[in-house]
Amino acid sequence: MFIASGAYTGYLPKAPGTWGSILGVGLWFGLQRMELLPYAGVVAALFVVGTACAGSAEKILDKGDPGIVVIDEVVGQLITLAAAPLHPGAALLGFFLFRVFDIIKPFPVNWLDNHIHGGLGIMLDDVAAGLYALLTLHLLWRFIGP
Repeated sequence: MFIASGAYTGYLPKAPGTWGSILGVGLWFGLQRMELLPYAGVVAALFVVGTACAGSAEKILDKGDPGIVVIDEVVGQLITLAAAPLHPGAALLGFFLFRVFDIIKPFPVNWLDNHIHGGLGIMLDDVAAGLYALLTLHLLWRFIGP
């Protein structure tokens, strides 16, 4: 439950996904100086472990995609910020974009959310939202970055 809930941030009141995303931004600040390949390895490892832990949390809580499971937001946020410039504005924009894509769930995010279940389903829609936010962040940063 510790991993699934993002070090228990998923238990914080109101908007657990937002707390999980904030944790993801915090982790990014610690990882962002890594080369892209090792960074991707860390994110991939978190995805694999997160998938297992999210699936276990569903069984423990006897509820599909429980709100306290936020490891998916952590991974999605880390995907969003991959290769982002070390700038508070980039981190803030990446955080905002990921939350928007995670909440509005454009296709195929919504399809993944509705059709893939278990730990993999919990994780995949946030991966897709993270990819949308990653692309949008890098495109926007070209125009608005310092």
